[in-house]
Amino acid sequence: MYDDILIPTDGSETIDETLAHGLPIAADNDATVHGLYVVDSRITAAATDETSPDLERSLEEEGRDAVAAVTGQASEHGLETEADVRKGTPSKTILEYADEHGIDLIVIGTRGKSAREKVTSLGSVSERVVDNASVPVFVVRDAGRTS
Repeated sequence: MYDDILIPTDGSETIDETLAHGLPIAADNDATVHGLYVVDSRITAAATDETSPDLERSLEEEGRDAVAAVTGQASEHGLETEADVRKGTPSKTILEYADEHGIDLIVIGTRGKSAREKVTSLGSVSERVVDNASVPVFVVRDAGRTS
């Protein structure tokens, strides 16, 4: 049913809970796990000309480490993996990657928001992915978060 599963990561601790749900689905389907980290271009655009290259390098390094954590755990489960670090707007880049690679399922974590946070925010990456994805999206709420 699922041949290619995308597990985007922002490098936060929520990935542990996301992997706890996503990897068994991948294993049950003998799917390839795609790890993706997006260097948010809005952050690098806000940096000065002097600090921008250092900031971008730092975020790309963080991204390589983050996707290595995803693909490393997937490999431990005997799964094939692909990893990518891209620059762009996170939700748009996740959706573009999914389309380009024939992704069948996106497994994405969210930290969960209180009612106040939902009212005052512009929406999360996971919400935008759910709203705009052309494939099923499995959202994993961070178990450590209380609202």
